[in-house]
Amino acid sequence: MAAEFSGKVALVTGTTGIACSTALRLSSAGAQVVALGIDEAGNRALAEADPTIVVRHADVSASLEVEAALADLRSRFGRLDVIVNSAAIHPYGDAVGTDPDTFLRCLAVNVGSIHLTAHWGVPLMRASGSGAIVNVSSVQGHACQPGVAAYVASKGAIHALTRAMALDFAADKIRVVSVSPGSVRTPILALAARTFDGDDADLDAVFARFGASHPIGRIGEPEEVADFIAYLASDKAGFITGSDHIIDGGLTAGIGVR
Repeated sequence: MAAEFSGKVALVTGTTGIACSTALRLSSAGAQVVALGIDEAGNRALAEADPTIVVRHADVSASLEVEAALADLRSRFGRLDVIVNSAAIHPYGDAVGTDPDTFLRCLAVNVGSIHLTAHWGVPLMRASGSGAIVNVSSVQGHACQPGVAAYVASKGAIHALTRAMALDFAADKIRVVSVSPGSVRTPILALAARTFDGDDADLDAVFARFGASHPIGRIGEPEEVADFIAYLASDKAGFITGSDHIIDGGLTAGIGVR
């Protein structure tokens, strides 16, 4: 495992939850990792967990900030082999209750950031001769709960954008896939727990309740998703592109009838 990504450079958006675990997983396998995040506490925690990771404060929905981050990556390492787009926000509300600015902000972070990292990153991948892009979507891009209009719109858009990018960059030997996790122990899931059970919610109890809706009987761990992302970004997945990959403990295998 230590040499799996040796000599490769990876860009990860986000520094908490799945993004944090993915950055650590790729680094442990030999990659030089640059992580972009706006969460200062998450940035500090990731930098402390692995000082070899370059952690940069950046709003990944802002073109100039992503451009600057990719310019810095190029000057440091001279190449780019892997992009993992994991940064996300999760507002709650239906189409009436979600104000337009919130809706557009969700799309800008969750989907627009994927365009920006490709816009500035794919030319570096082309120069390197190949690459892999993994976009983190959600099972809510396939089937959703009520009251999450902006989030599910963004996650469904990720599936479509993944297909488009896979076709557009196949000739450059750049593979593009997405992963769609179910409930995973992340800050976003903690937000869900507090949204539905109050700020003083017992997170372990709420997570157990969420996990009970998954046939496997529990929620997922971010390290499990990170391992899957690392596989999809590796040469072992060389014939996989344009597809979405569900990792949800069986959640979407069933229907809600009891």
